[in-house]
Amino acid sequence: MRILAAIVAFVALVAGAAPAEAQNRFWLQNNTGQEIVAANVSPSRVTEWGPNILTRGGLQPGMQVWVEPAFRDCYLDIKVRFADGTEDGHLGVHACTLTRIVFGPDTPATPRPPPVADQADPSFTLVNRSGEAIREIYVSLTSDRNWGRDRLGPRQILPPGAQMPISLPRTGVCTVDMRVIYMDGRALEQRNVETCSARSYAWR
Repeated sequence: MRILAAIVAFVALVAGAAPAEAQNRFWLQNNTGQEIVAANVSPSRVTEWGPNILTRGGLQPGMQVWVEPAFRDCYLDIKVRFADGTEDGHLGVHACTLTRIVFGPDTPATPRPPPVADQADPSFTLVNRSGEAIREIYVSLTSDRNWGRDRLGPRQILPPGAQMPISLPRTGVCTVDMRVIYMDGRALEQRNVETCSARSYAWR
């Protein structure tokens, strides 16, 4: 019996020493009729709200976002703020037993894309900070399957320090892939660059 008890105690000690993986991760679903512009998540045991988790923009109706709290608590308080300034919340949610927390009817909602005029604008100004002249520039949304045309055109170059506007369609995509070719034929690429929140981008 003592040997069995010792084995049980040892197993319990090893299990206790292993870091526990947080199980309070979940999908936050917006099934309301308007955009959620901010969302805060905090443990129910504290009185202060955590930071806004929607760091990449609002959550449109019918959309969802994956939430991974920085703490291990299972009981959470969730607060959201809508585009019209109103707020709603779920308090004391046992997130460790859920995979999805819904605001609005708990049924699939059909996303309603905003009008094109309201979509974020990925267009920007490209500034050549590389110290070398560029002879070809290709910029496309990450959702596109090809680079598209050379933005400079034939017999054109972009000298060091010069800049040029890059016009892109408003489709709701805010990340772009870029490819430049220098005068000596070297090609460099930069991918998944977020441009909706930037008026200009320095190519280095």
